[in-house]
Amino acid sequence: MKRLDVPSVYVPKNEFENGRILSILNEHRIDLVVLAGFLLLVPESLLADYSGRIINVHPALLPKFGGKGMYGRYVHEAVVKANEVKTGITIHFVNERFDEGEIIAQFETPLSPEDTPDTVAKKIHELEMKNFPKVVEDVIKKL
Repeated sequence: MKRLDVPSVYVPKNEFENGRILSILNEHRIDLVVLAGFLLLVPESLLADYSGRIINVHPALLPKFGGKGMYGRYVHEAVVKANEVKTGITIHFVNERFDEGEIIAQFETPLSPEDTPDTVAKKIHELEMKNFPKVVEDVIKKL
């Protein structure tokens, strides 16, 4: 993030899980935690202090194709295998379970029988790039 002049801190997984992340967030007076491609459960201490202030984006229309192990290509493969006629993204608040937090917004895209996991991934990426920043901004305005 140096290239963009955005301050950043690297926190190894073991330090994230032991609570160091909470002290870093408090030290920097962070108001909102935005996750994308994050595969760990958020520690309960962080959830307690940041209730309603941690959001994530998931590459499917939850509650379908969510939960532990459902990320990235695994989601797109499952969507194609299920012969879905649409898919999309879900932006949601984070809770103590994978992909079960309150839904903030969903955005859809149609699918065709010719779609593959790769074409689905491209459609999802386009939805994320177009919509995720706007939803983050809306959430910030409500804080």
